[in-house]
Parts: sequence; C-alpha cells; structure tokens
Amino acid sequence: MSKKTTIPIKPCGPTLSPWYRTISAWNYSQPRPFSERSTNCCPFTVTELNEALSNEERNLLSVAYKNVVGARRSSWRVISSIEQKTSADGNEKKIEMVRAYREKIEKELEAVCQDVLNLLDNFLIKNCSETQYESKVFYLKMKGDYYRYLAEVATGEKRATVVESSEKAYSEAHEISKEHMQPTHPIRLGLALNYSVFYYEIQNAPEQACHLAKTAFDDAIAELDTLNEDSYKDSTLIMQLLRDNLTLWTSDQQDDDGGEGNN
Repeated sequence: MSKKTTIPIKPCGPTLSPWYRTISAWNYSQPRPFSERSTNCCPFTVTELNEALSNEERNLLSVAYKNVVGARRSSWRVISSIEQKTSADGNEKKIEMVRAYREKIEKELEAVCQDVLNLLDNFLIKNCSETQYESKVFYLKMKGDYYRYLAEVATGEKRATVVESSEKAYSEAHEISKEHMQPTHPIRLGLALNYSVFYYEIQNAPEQACHLAKTAFDDAIAELDTLNEDSYKDSTLIMQLLRDNLTLWTSDQQDDDGGEGNN
C-alpha cells in the first residue's frame, strides 16, 4: 500500500478570501498510469489555506510531483527508443502498438504537467508578495521545468509555444535570483543548472548552456565564504552537477569540432 503524508499547504500572498488547501503526497515507489490514480489516489488533494508555504511544504510539493512526472519521462524515453527500433524493422502491427503506447504516456505526462502549471499560475506564483523572492524564484523555476518537460514530447507549433513559455519563466526567475539571492544559494544554483540544461537539450544551444553553467559555478566559487552552513551540502552538490555538465558538454563540443575538421 502506498504511504501517504498529509500536511497543510498555504500559498503565499495577502488574504483575499477564506480558502484552504491540503496536500496529500504519496510515495510513488512503483510507476502507475495516471488514470489509475483518479481522484482517490492523485498526488495532491486540495483544501486551500491562505498562508505562505514553509520550505518543507514547498519542497514536498516539488518532490511529489517530480516523482510522478519523472516516471513518465523515463517511460517516454524508453518507449521512444523502442519505437525507433520497431520502425526500422518495418512491422506495422508492432509499430502501431508502440506508437499508441507512446501517445498514452504523453497524455499522462501532459496531464501531470498541466496540473502543476495550473497550480503555479492560479495560486503559488500569483499570490507571492513582491518581497518573497525565494518563493517566486522557486515557483518560476518549477514553471520553467514543467514547460521543459512538455517540450521534450511536443512537436511543431505546440513545441514552439511551450519552449517559449519555459524560456520566459526561467529568464524571469534568473533575473530575480541575480538581483536578490546570493550566488551560493541552492535555489539560485538549481535554477542555473536547469536553465542551462534547457539551453543544451531543448534549444540546442551548447554555448549558451556552457556560459550560463560556468558563470553560475564561478560566481558561487568566488563567494564560498558566504555559504550558509545549513545549505552547504545542497549548494556544493549542485555546484558539482554544474561542473559535471560543463565537463560533458565541453567534451561533446570538442568531439563535434573534431568530427567537422575530419570531414
């Protein structure tokens, strides 16, 4: 049986009306179709409260949805790889079966992403006050992330639209974080990590990705003495991920340049 934790969740912002929100988060140890969870087993049942989320509640919100969407992203990658191999074999029956399953996964992923985006736009971002910079950056980063997940499976004009929305959310969060947060802050570093991945994987812009990641890493290194002891582990872990990505991306660029030179 799935484990369930129920905590009060309170979107940030001034009191507008008496509304209450409760988040019930499940430990999704095994991926299940989105449709199987229905209203009795969805990641969040909602009762609305008019106070700011604590860091713990905010992180629970993020992790719970990330677990749900992560399973579908992984499944989509696997089935897409199988679809490519099946197409090469030319077996029409298998091709249709695999395509149908891929489309089913896409619908589930899109439903989860839209659920998160609606929550962010209608409550969490909308009700942040002007001075709640950390929360606003956190939620805008989430918004960029979930539009990025949609971009991974979208095509054509639909993809262009979600890519633009992802870029806009990341860009706004990036500007706020640079102005109001220390370079060593784990949320600012996490934003830089995901924003650079967006440039590399979605925009196919390795130079921009490397520049963003390197700038974030170098800025954090320069101010390590300001690192809060409570966030030391989180910040240094993200810095390591930034450096790992830089190493990988730089190596890929060198390989590409070498290949072009040989041709």
